[in-house]
Amino acid sequence: MPLHLVGAGLGRTGTHSLKLAIERLTGQPCYHMSEVFGKPDHVDAWRAAIVDGTMPDWEQLLAGYGATVDWPACAFWEQLADAYPEAPVLLSERSSADVWWTSMEQTIVTTLSRPVRDAQQAHTRTMSAPLMTSFCQQWPDREAVIDAYERHNDHVRETVPAERLVEWRPGDGWAPLCAALGVGVPDEPFPHVNSTAEFQQSMRPEDPSQPT
Repeated sequence: MPLHLVGAGLGRTGTHSLKLAIERLTGQPCYHMSEVFGKPDHVDAWRAAIVDGTMPDWEQLLAGYGATVDWPACAFWEQLADAYPEAPVLLSERSSADVWWTSMEQTIVTTLSRPVRDAQQAHTRTMSAPLMTSFCQQWPDREAVIDAYERHNDHVRETVPAERLVEWRPGDGWAPLCAALGVGVPDEPFPHVNSTAEFQQSMRPEDPSQPT
C-alpha cells in the first residue's frame, strides 16, 4: 500500500489529532509513535535506522498504513518522501517554538527523564532515547532543542517543492488535509486529542508506588 501522506512535523504538533483526522479521510491506519508501542520488531527496526543508519524495508515496516505522522517516522521524512514520491509532505507545527517547547517539556522530556517501569518500556527506550539525541545532541537543553525544532521546520520548507508541501497548525482543521488528499471536508468537528494533560494521564503508572 503506497503512502498517501508523509508527515514531516515533529511530535507535539498535533500529530495524534492528525492521525485520527487522516484515518477519517483515507479510511486507512496512520502510523504514529503510538503504533510502535508493543511492537518489538518495529522498535528494533527504528533503532537500527537511528543508531546505525540501516534503513528498513519501508513497504514491509509500513504495510497496511496509508500515512505517517509523528516520531519516529518524521525523523526519516526525506527517505519516506523519496520512497513515495507521489505523497504530499505534511509539515505540522505549533503557533510558536516556545509553545511547542512548553508542550514537549511537560510530556516527552518529562517522560524520558523517568526510570523505566517494565521490560517493554525499557526496550522502547532503546529507540526513543537515541531518537531524541539524534534530533538534538544537547537534548534536553531548552535553547538547543528549540533551535533544532526551528532548523528542522526550515529544512522541510526549503527542501520540499511548494506544490508538494502542506503546512498545518492546530486550529487549521480539515481544509489543508482535504486539499492535499483531494477529498471533501467532513461535516464533523476536527478531532482534538492527546493534550498535555491527557498525555500526562496516559503516562501515569498504574502502581502508585512507581515514579510519576
